[in-house]
Amino acid sequence: MTMAQTMAATKAAARAEALRRRAEIRGAGPGMAPDILATDVLRDVLRAHAGLVLAGYMPMRGEIDPRPAMAAHAGPVAVPVVTGPAQPLAFRAWHPDAAMVPGAFGALIPREGAWLVPSVLIVPLLAFDAAGYRLGYGGGFYDRTLEGLRGAGDVLAIGLAYAAQRVASVPREQTDQPLDLIVTETGVLTPG
Repeated sequence: MTMAQTMAATKAAARAEALRRRAEIRGAGPGMAPDILATDVLRDVLRAHAGLVLAGYMPMRGEIDPRPAMAAHAGPVAVPVVTGPAQPLAFRAWHPDAAMVPGAFGALIPREGAWLVPSVLIVPLLAFDAAGYRLGYGGGFYDRTLEGLRGAGDVLAIGLAYAAQRVASVPREQTDQPLDLIVTETGVLTPG
């Protein structure tokens, strides 16, 4: 087995375990206290970034729903759009009443709207560690996107997760991009 195959197998096993753990957490259903608390913490963090372009996401697969914090943001808001395999994400303007259509991988995207470049990015994840690394679904979309945004200027990457999604160490590769903050129902973790 090559090193790449070993890493792929390690990440696949970590994803399966992270999905199982998140399903246990989500057992109480959407709108449970940890979701509400995490969204409240996120809303507080975003107040310091009023006026900046915020990119959130449309929740799927048991992710915490960031839309209440996105709707409360004092500034333009966008959501990610997958434009093709192995490409960075693009971001289309969003508001709570936006007409949405299914996009790639089942996530909803705005049917129309301006394309925006975010300064603040809320990132979904399966697991995270104290160093700020995250485990995603394996497409590399957020890593490519963060690399490009960071190369072009400043961007704040905020992971949104349950505290129980923290692991000792996320398996990582050279292309994996760390988060700047992780927001959970228990507060804000600043990696370091």
